[in-house]
Amino acid sequence: MALGPRLDLRQSQSLVMTPQLQQAIKLLALSNLELEAYLAEALEGNPLLDTGAPDSEGGGDEPDGDAPPAAETPADTDRALASDAGTADDLDVDFTEERFHHDSASDSVGLSGAGEDVDFDSFAEAEGSLHDHLLAQVGERLDGIEAIIAGQLVALIDEAGYLRADLAELAAQLGVPLALVEAVLRVVQGFDPAGVGARDLAECIAIQAREADRYDPAMATMIAHLDLVAKGAFPQLKRICGVDDEDLADMIRELRGYDPKPGFRFGGSPVQAVVPDLYVRRTAAGWAVEVNSATLPRLLVNRRYYNELAAGAAAKSKAWLSEQLAGANWLVRALDQRQRTIVKVASEIVKQQEGFFLHGVAHMRPLTLRQVAEAIGMHESTISRVTSNKYLSCPRGLFELKYFFSSGISATEGDGAVSAEAVKSRIKALIEGEDARAILSDETIAQKLSAEGFDIARRTVVKYREALGYGSSVQRRRQKALAG
Repeated sequence: MALGPRLDLRQSQSLVMTPQLQQAIKLLALSNLELEAYLAEALEGNPLLDTGAPDSEGGGDEPDGDAPPAAETPADTDRALASDAGTADDLDVDFTEERFHHDSASDSVGLSGAGEDVDFDSFAEAEGSLHDHLLAQVGERLDGIEAIIAGQLVALIDEAGYLRADLAELAAQLGVPLALVEAVLRVVQGFDPAGVGARDLAECIAIQAREADRYDPAMATMIAHLDLVAKGAFPQLKRICGVDDEDLADMIRELRGYDPKPGFRFGGSPVQAVVPDLYVRRTAAGWAVEVNSATLPRLLVNRRYYNELAAGAAAKSKAWLSEQLAGANWLVRALDQRQRTIVKVASEIVKQQEGFFLHGVAHMRPLTLRQVAEAIGMHESTISRVTSNKYLSCPRGLFELKYFFSSGISATEGDGAVSAEAVKSRIKALIEGEDARAILSDETIAQKLSAEGFDIARRTVVKYREALGYGSSVQRRRQKALAG
């Protein structure tokens, strides 16, 4: 058989995703706050996008008849998002005209009838950092070389309030005697909050004990043996400290009142509250699901501005305007498609987990991405994108959409399986309700769950217990002894 160059024709099928379709799929995975930032960039880069209401002469999101068609058709976008056709009106839920829209804190007040559910602390001005607080005290109490040394010490204090530095090295760097650095540190350790500037936990507790005028020889001995306190070695502690049971109990209560990380009272940055992407509420007609539009601007295509610019533009400028118009039209359609897709997925989750919304976590069902995908006719990967970084607000609280997906545990009775979250909830209830004199072992918890209809092994109990943040029976017995 001779070897040589040859031309062949082959026919094959492949999925080619344009940049716009890739971007449409990416939009699904963004949370509302991430999408808000994305749209801000889009508004800045495309002059034909607008957030105002459409005007009677030229507003709206449809191009003129003489305008060039968009590079991608709506059908392409819909197929990429694997969703049914619909309109933007589908998102305006009526549900027998019951009040439902609550896109802000003021709306929540209206729903509750009072302001009890509003966290007004979230509107408070963020307090200064720990370093700012300490430097202000340096300026009030020290000056000259001592203020310089104190400033260096403050700069080496971490967010928990501990000094992470070698004093001898610092003295050598500053060219001052070590005794002077130690003297300034003692002043810094007298700053607010009590315990700041300590080099280890024992020193931190000792500073606070001195502040409270409780640093007697017995307390000093206990602080020097914190490892025995952690182990719950009370007989040994009584012997070392020379106290009786009552005094030891008082000392332990005093010890537990001190703050092991005093610097955490001053947040370097405020905790950002999670903003829900969806609201779920029960109405007379059933469960209502709505997108939180408060975090999203209403995006429109400014056709009047397009006509004004295109009227006297050169051919090259018209081509650029046509590209911008096509991109703007596509983005408006893609956003509408995104919202309808999210509402569709969330509605199916609410339907599948109705027991949770009615009765709580004990009634959660096992649920997988595949089940939701098959129920609404979408691809499993689309469901994964939709449920990523999205939060749902309902009467029971704020939950990530991923929370409603969990594996199943076999049940000895009923319809075959229960959610892993329901089992975790029951384990938590058993541990929280156990008596200090009768701590439940993992084997005992497994037996109790088995008696309640959960087919669960001891090793599964251990896995769920650790996931919930509870220690072993030995650790919990020690903790309860310290608390008592």
